[in-house]
Amino acid sequence: PQLLPEDVAHQIVQIPGREMRRNEPSFLHIEPLVEALYEALLDELDERPFAFFGHCLGAQLAYRVTLLFEQDGMRGPILLGASGWTPVGFAMTTMEQAHMPEPELIEWMKNLGSFPADVYDDPQMLGMIIPALRADLEVSATYVDDGAPVHVPIVAYSGKSDPLMPPDAMDAWIPRTPAFLGNSTFPGG
Repeated sequence: PQLLPEDVAHQIVQIPGREMRRNEPSFLHIEPLVEALYEALLDELDERPFAFFGHCLGAQLAYRVTLLFEQDGMRGPILLGASGWTPVGFAMTTMEQAHMPEPELIEWMKNLGSFPADVYDDPQMLGMIIPALRADLEVSATYVDDGAPVHVPIVAYSGKSDPLMPPDAMDAWIPRTPAFLGNSTFPGG
């Protein structure tokens, strides 16, 4: 937030089953989650311009919520920022992955470099992370790409060695928007 201009505010969306909302049931399908986010945002937005930024599942959700704004004829975001996810070329998760035995899931997480190494030695931390991760994997596994374009500019961000997508995967955004503002690539995954 301190890097934003003074006239730009930020809000973080926290979905059920995570952090302060971990006692709420998680969504397990993408469409009900997208609809719930859309409804919550409609209650929060006023006439000021706004933008979406999401990383991985957050990018997937931001894209789908943007589509809902457009489908309903509502004023949507002025920009969609997508990090670590693209509708084509991203290694989509499966229900089998979401339901892997815990040791396999932890090994998969380690191979992705998802969390700092000390997290894997902390059973309490893993106890909070794993249920949310399983829910995220289920939500992501229910995503079906329909090729729908959005009518807002998109800017993308990716890791140079992201194990979930090839280096040129972010180019898949080009046909999804009238204004692809490019992809910034960062070291690491």
